[in-house]
Amino acid sequence: MVYRLSSLLVVFMAAAISIASEDKEIYVVHMDKAKTTALDNILGDSKKWYEVVMDSITELSAEEDGGEEASAPELLYTYETAITGFAARLSNRQLEALNKVDGFLSAVPDEMLSLQTTHSPQFLGLKFGEGLLTSRNLANDVIIGFVDSGIWPEHASFKDGGMKRPVPSRWKGVCEEGTRFTAKNCNMKLIGARAYYKGYEAAAGKIDETVDFRSARDSQGHGTHTASTAAGQMIDGASLFGMAKGVAAGMSSTARIAEYKACYSRGCASSDILAAIDQAVSDGVDVLSLSIGGSSKPYYTDVLAIASLGAVQHGVFVAAAAGNSGPSSSTVVNAAPWMMTVAASTMDRSFPAIVNLGNGQTFEGESLYSGKSTEQLPLVYGESAGRAIAKYCSSGTLSPALVKGKIVVCERGINGGVEKGQEVEKAGGAGMLLLNTASQGEEIRVDPHVLPASALGASASISIRNYTSSGNPTASIVFKGTVFGKPAPVMASFSSRGPALKEPYVIKPDVTAPGVNILAAWPPTVSPSKIKSDNRSVLFNVISGTSMSCPHVGGLAAILKEAHKEWSPAAIKSALMTTAYTLDNKKAPISDMRPNSPSATPFEYGSGHVDPEKASKPGLIYDITYVDYLYYLCSLNYSSSQMATISRGNFSCPTYTVLQTGDLNYPSFAVLFKRNSENNSAICKRTVTNVGYPRTAYVAQVHEPEGVSIIVKPKVLKFRRAGQKLSYEVRFADSGKKSNSSDPSFGSLVWVSIKYTVRSPIAVTWK
Repeated sequence: MVYRLSSLLVVFMAAAISIASEDKEIYVVHMDKAKTTALDNILGDSKKWYEVVMDSITELSAEEDGGEEASAPELLYTYETAITGFAARLSNRQLEALNKVDGFLSAVPDEMLSLQTTHSPQFLGLKFGEGLLTSRNLANDVIIGFVDSGIWPEHASFKDGGMKRPVPSRWKGVCEEGTRFTAKNCNMKLIGARAYYKGYEAAAGKIDETVDFRSARDSQGHGTHTASTAAGQMIDGASLFGMAKGVAAGMSSTARIAEYKACYSRGCASSDILAAIDQAVSDGVDVLSLSIGGSSKPYYTDVLAIASLGAVQHGVFVAAAAGNSGPSSSTVVNAAPWMMTVAASTMDRSFPAIVNLGNGQTFEGESLYSGKSTEQLPLVYGESAGRAIAKYCSSGTLSPALVKGKIVVCERGINGGVEKGQEVEKAGGAGMLLLNTASQGEEIRVDPHVLPASALGASASISIRNYTSSGNPTASIVFKGTVFGKPAPVMASFSSRGPALKEPYVIKPDVTAPGVNILAAWPPTVSPSKIKSDNRSVLFNVISGTSMSCPHVGGLAAILKEAHKEWSPAAIKSALMTTAYTLDNKKAPISDMRPNSPSATPFEYGSGHVDPEKASKPGLIYDITYVDYLYYLCSLNYSSSQMATISRGNFSCPTYTVLQTGDLNYPSFAVLFKRNSENNSAICKRTVTNVGYPRTAYVAQVHEPEGVSIIVKPKVLKFRRAGQKLSYEVRFADSGKKSNSSDPSFGSLVWVSIKYTVRSPIAVTWK
């Protein structure tokens, strides 16, 4: 799912496009694991289970056609680790025939999904040689797998200098050869690379190898950027045209990288993504970073959620992008409770480009232009710059006679910011002011402009539009370079919001992390703007999206995995959530760039902004097993066939007890009340594990959401040893004092000891 927040911003759109060819369509087919295993045992070495299934489909569909010979189904992939099943091109008859195949569970059409740092470690409080980044934790054998657009293996971020430890013996992956990619491209840092494109080519046609690669090599930049954000080596002097200059380093700079390419110029086929995840888990990755996503749907039809659950079952931590469809509510994707859903927010770094108007007004915009400031120059806008639609500065709309030597005011829309600048430059303009609309608010998208330019928020844009209608308007642009100290974090308006559209029984997203204007590695063959007419070559680029925040958390999970080898994926997730903070660097509540929304809520940032040093010592953790997740799914009243699809056919919901959605041992509380009901109440049960001082006590502190009363029992948890588990319950009741029951209410439950505070957000929604 590709969202263009600027010409640099690549993100994942929720575009679910059915993949079809003639009268056949590609399907992802889920099979009963027990039955495929049994069939393999019977067959021995003579055949594999999927070959028998293919033969059965052919025979059964021929019988339906009156014995006429039909073309055999085309097998693309088999899945045997994270999920059990296969992807194949099937006719309608062959699809119907599947219902007669023993072990068949369900089939869903393939989908085309789309894709969704020098200062990040410091902003996150990480210091090399201290805390989490000591030599003990940096001797890191954690393997991070990326399902993305590939990697540029020659980049300095992926060199293995200083990595003397051998590749972990458990690693089963390979460096797959393909177009411009050989086994020699891998090393002690990049230990595996594969490419999956059968589903993509079935949908979009054969890959044009003049613009892309049938290999793990990256032709888009996105995969290179995400991999280096999570696990890139330390590179001194990294910058984009001198901007954001400093030491670039991944969150876990000594972690190993395994790249699984499944995304190409027109998107990512879900069949390819599943093949990549399945292989990554089989190869032995410890963490999966998924800067991809689709539309919101029930878990039993969400192949990404099903594969991620299989990964978690094998002990793999899964970080996933929340999506870039904000600021609208209920736009969050990858919202399954076993996935770490990551929102995007700013850091305290900015790139000021000051606009001085001739009337004395001054406004601060931002820009990645690194050249000289302008003089005070005439300002033109709309029809004073060319044709009626010249305000968008699109191709052919600007008049050189009106624009030459002047600063042109351009509205966002139609084309990208860098493209607008190219049009201004082509017409002889000396600079550009790029204006936001009211709906775009104050969020400024920085671009590597080809001429002096400044992007401005909505309020400044109103003043500038008004000023252009005065007599002889003028302006200048002054560039301040890279500046630190802005209030941060601030939630990005593009970051997708909760509550989840489907199954809103846990708060999503889970956390927020840096995802705005992130500097990371970039292929030298891809221009910083990704525009064909832009011939500039860079080694680092600045882009934004939840695609950028996701690998931050993936990298942090790798550090925590190394520091606490015994922790489960749920324990790592709990530690990151319960230690997250909700105040910015100025000690004010985290704000939101969404228009008319000064303060963010848990539906924007989840539990808050990640704090890795505190996460390494959380005091208590909320652990969740694979079976716990299945019980949660049972509480959603899924049918036996729906449960079979998710569990691969080997789980039945218990009939002897009533399961409640609120009893999943999640580190946050999502409560749903009925609107206009007089007796709203709910009970949630939780169990915490002591990972702090052996003998200690925690006291419950509650901040009640408006209109809700809360009782915690017991109010004190007394631990006598490390590893001890204690349980408590929280009773929620509608007090009838809510001023507006159409709006959600938020609060928190904090367990406080002498050393630790363990915080869980509370979100109450009336429906």
